[in-house]
Amino acid sequence: MTTLPVDAPIEAPRGLSGVIVTETRLGDVRGREGFYHYRQYSAVEVAQHRTFEDAWYLMFHGELPTDEERAEFLARTAELRPLPEDIRDALPAIARSCMLSGPLAGLRTALSQTAASADFRPLYDITPEQRMRDALAACAKVPVILTALHRIGQGLEPVEPRADLPYAANYLYMLTGEEPDPARARAIEAYLISTIDHGFNASTFTARTIASTGADLGACLVGAIGALSGPLHGGAPSRALDTLDAIGTPDRIDGWIRERVLAGDRIMGFGHPVYRTEDPRSRMLKGIAREFGGPLVDFAVEVERKVVEILAELKPGRELHTNVEFYAGVVMELCGLPREMFTPTFAAARVVGWSANILEQAEDSKIIRPSARYVGPVPPQPLP
Repeated sequence: MTTLPVDAPIEAPRGLSGVIVTETRLGDVRGREGFYHYRQYSAVEVAQHRTFEDAWYLMFHGELPTDEERAEFLARTAELRPLPEDIRDALPAIARSCMLSGPLAGLRTALSQTAASADFRPLYDITPEQRMRDALAACAKVPVILTALHRIGQGLEPVEPRADLPYAANYLYMLTGEEPDPARARAIEAYLISTIDHGFNASTFTARTIASTGADLGACLVGAIGALSGPLHGGAPSRALDTLDAIGTPDRIDGWIRERVLAGDRIMGFGHPVYRTEDPRSRMLKGIAREFGGPLVDFAVEVERKVVEILAELKPGRELHTNVEFYAGVVMELCGLPREMFTPTFAAARVVGWSANILEQAEDSKIIRPSARYVGPVPPQPLP
């Protein structure tokens, strides 16, 4: 057997598709089966039957909490929600600067300042207990920052978090200023749980790459948020609803979809780089949407049916199913979330998954440092 030198480059597919870069105990996505899991449990089952705090505890500690541990964890994380005075004072200026780009862009600035204010130290230099402290604080504060930025941008006063409300209900409360209807709070909680983690997606990989340098947890999260902001990653829930708006009425579904399929255009809310069957998150959220019912749900279900039907006719053998964004957009719309908060809401969940991955990566001192193939002009050229 030929042994390659330690520094010999290894060819990898474009986009690193299918390349295993590390080992993880946090979970996995089995795309051909339409299944993903958090630790040893089905992620969808966790979303359907447990609380957000349970899922958060599971990702950080490796097991589901007992009733006593849940209560203690909820109390501990609720205490970490309030923002320091200097950050609260800075939010109006941050909100003004991101009036066009939105709360997710503002979160990058506010979270970076929050980490600096709290003296987050490089992961390389601190103990696992200190890393956990920073991770819990960041996860607890992200929803507070997001909702405050949104409300300030709307000319409203931020709503202070309530320690007596769990994560999802508190998020809706801070967003609207009113204690949420239990059915809507539970629907958003299920969505949040289902999007905590999802394999080595672009933002998670970004977070782990930064963590591998030994940087502080705030730097890792800010990088992950930047990756999430791209429309090919987390920026699609509102765009999926834009598709429904563009179609407009049931009689336009067939012609609109045929035109897009024949033109080779992407239909937002459909297709996934990993799943080759139905996205289990979409299946769960479709069920939640149907519990609410109404014209929007009926229209979304009919659009989904026609996309699958027309693809089978025009592109036989090519399967295209709804991804998480399609029915996530429908559920969030039904629960009264403004569209500009769809992707920030995704971030309010994914920050837990990012943090769990950062904590795991911090256990390994090896920096992630791949190579690239140079394809420019042949060097060295004479210097003019």
